[in-house]
Amino acid sequence: MSDRARAEVVVDLDAIAANTAALRERVGRPLMAVVKADGYGHGMVPAARAALAGGADALGVAVLEEALGLRAAGVTAPVLAWLHAPGTDYAAALTADVEVSVNAEWALAEVVTAARATGRTARVHLFADTGLSREGATEAEWPGLVAAAVRAQADGELEVVGLWSHMAYADAPTHPTIGAQVRVFEEAVALARAAGLTEARLHLANSAATVALPDTWYDMVRPGVAVYGLDPLGGDPAAYGLRPAMTVRARAALTKRVPAGVGVSYGHTYFPDTETTLLLVPVGYADGVPRAAGNRAPVLAAGAHRTIAGRVCMDQFVLDVGDAEVHAGDEVVLWGPGDGGEPTAQDWADAVDTIHYELVTRIGGRFTRRYVGSAGAV
Repeated sequence: MSDRARAEVVVDLDAIAANTAALRERVGRPLMAVVKADGYGHGMVPAARAALAGGADALGVAVLEEALGLRAAGVTAPVLAWLHAPGTDYAAALTADVEVSVNAEWALAEVVTAARATGRTARVHLFADTGLSREGATEAEWPGLVAAAVRAQADGELEVVGLWSHMAYADAPTHPTIGAQVRVFEEAVALARAAGLTEARLHLANSAATVALPDTWYDMVRPGVAVYGLDPLGGDPAAYGLRPAMTVRARAALTKRVPAGVGVSYGHTYFPDTETTLLLVPVGYADGVPRAAGNRAPVLAAGAHRTIAGRVCMDQFVLDVGDAEVHAGDEVVLWGPGDGGEPTAQDWADAVDTIHYELVTRIGGRFTRRYVGSAGAV
């Protein structure tokens, strides 16, 4: 831990690159590394550069602002942005050579308007809703969207470069919805191909499908959380050659000896059974530590896992370390790769009844982010 840091998120760029390389080798086809949500909490631009260094062929983000942020940082790789509301500045996307996803005919019309205004041909991915009932054109809407896209492509206003969808249950590889979604996707693709969209690349596989469902790999995969070394199936990432890239740690702000039976933290939801030492960790829910972690989540302190004692507060939480010798300034680790005995993000997810995606993307606040490794460094 850096000498002056109160609390820090340490990101291993070499791990991101190695994870990307392992996934790319696994599928043997183009890979789009998803770096939305500030690179899943790891830092969008450094994570993107590390993923590209590891062999990623393209990058994926949710919103246009993220794509433009990559371009402003000098990232020139292909980028797809897919979550757009009415009135999106597609002209900025086209000027920055950003590919965009389209869900509906009205959105396609906005893209066409931007193409005419800029004189640039838009590179578009058409999104089919195959059963997630979130983004995408429904089976009823798909023929109209495809027909409108074919007309715009014939006019030179856009090029349909992708046909894609997203899965609801890829993290449960035997779930019956998987086969159903694949069938709907292939029907959507067949309609688009028959209409003349024969060059568009197909992509369906997220992280879970990338590691578990080869039948969904098509022309390209687009892993997200797996790039950062987390198992999308909730198991051991090492089974897929992955290593978590994030370590979250802090320095103890205070230690104190207290008698048995004292109430600890707000609401006195924890009482030590015997005389003990309490250790104060100066991070809380304002920094992305879930309030629900109180009396549940593990932290490595004084050489052992300690469950958070009492409630997580806005700026701090408490650990009961028993009779261990501890001092203010000692390091505690919330989660990391696990090979140093520390809990993992998956351990926290299990304890708090959430998913590691939420934990790594929400952690931040007043944490300092520090990078180690050289992959993608400029």
